[in-house]
Amino acid sequence: MNIWKISIKNLFHKPLYTFLSILSLAISIGLLLGIKQLDASVKQQFDNSLGNIDLVIGAKGSPLQLVLASIMHIDNPTGNISYKEAKKIGKNPLIKTAVPISYGDNYKGYRIVGTTELFANFYEAKLEEGKLIKKPMEVILGHTVAQQLGLKIGDTFLSSHGFKDNTMDVHTEPLTVVGIYKPTQKVIDRLIVTNLESIWDAHDHEAGEAHEHHDDENKEVTSLLISFKSPMGLLTIPRQINEKTDFQAALPKYEIQRLFQFTGIGVKIVSWIAYIILVISCITIFISLFKMVKERAFDLALLRTYGASNFQLIKIVAYEGFTIGFLATILGILISQSGLIIVYNMIEDQYKQNIVQSISYTDILETSLWVFIMIIVAISLSILPIIKMNISKILSNEK
Repeated sequence: MNIWKISIKNLFHKPLYTFLSILSLAISIGLLLGIKQLDASVKQQFDNSLGNIDLVIGAKGSPLQLVLASIMHIDNPTGNISYKEAKKIGKNPLIKTAVPISYGDNYKGYRIVGTTELFANFYEAKLEEGKLIKKPMEVILGHTVAQQLGLKIGDTFLSSHGFKDNTMDVHTEPLTVVGIYKPTQKVIDRLIVTNLESIWDAHDHEAGEAHEHHDDENKEVTSLLISFKSPMGLLTIPRQINEKTDFQAALPKYEIQRLFQFTGIGVKIVSWIAYIILVISCITIFISLFKMVKERAFDLALLRTYGASNFQLIKIVAYEGFTIGFLATILGILISQSGLIIVYNMIEDQYKQNIVQSISYTDILETSLWVFIMIIVAISLSILPIIKMNISKILSNEK
């Protein structure tokens, strides 16, 4: 007796019911895997993008906005601060590195950041080719920017004002590519880095000012990125900045953690919805198997008279349940990965964020284990009529 053939025939006996059972279970698996992987990938991306930055100082406003704008580069800045005052803060003996950044322009949606040579150290970024910036209007491209835009050493381009690509507000002085960074999987991969003078020159020209004179007294930067020599700086400087100056100091790790506390609620809700669908799907599978056993009681009893054991009949039901579970798991993984590709592409198009997609085998194993346990429960309940089967009564009633 070929148990597998009988099980497959039973599944195709009601193909629509079988398809709906597989589809509902696959959707719950896809939701669970997708939301877990998306949450983990975004957290990893944010952690990587923080680099070695302990503190960011900028204009008063939302500290989270300051972090997202100055470190993640996915929001608008809270304003500008005095470059002269920023340099004074950077001289504090507790500060290891203080790097000013200034921005407000883009090229095809990729932000142009004016800063110093020390900026790349936050992300341990090294040159893949080319050289460091020596004069204004020279730029180094992040690896993603160079790949996506097809720019090479020596190429020139005109930047646009603002953070979105536009052809209406374009600067007249071209920027020249002098270097390209190696890939880091950090935020610098999607930035165009130049020096502060390039940003000042571009906007001084707009204001009709002479760009030869860069008086620190009147110059402004967007924010100041800081790393400390010791934890003591982390304990004292943020409070001093917030209480005694017109600036604000924001702790990147703290603000990102707060952000994920809010988004974590949504992740939990979606996860619980997926678990509920998973339970409902397994109940549907149980009903399907139980109905099959009841409706085909005569066939099963007939198999017993031809020498089949109870265990063989139970195997028929078990094979059906496990086949549904296996197909649903494969389909669920495909759904989750396809959905994530769409989401990641949307994030890349809108925010220029390159999120690394990697399959979490731990999540797959954990979700598969849940499915396996629930299907075992469904099979165990649905085979009760087989265990209690009265062969003579079933055969006589059918006649």
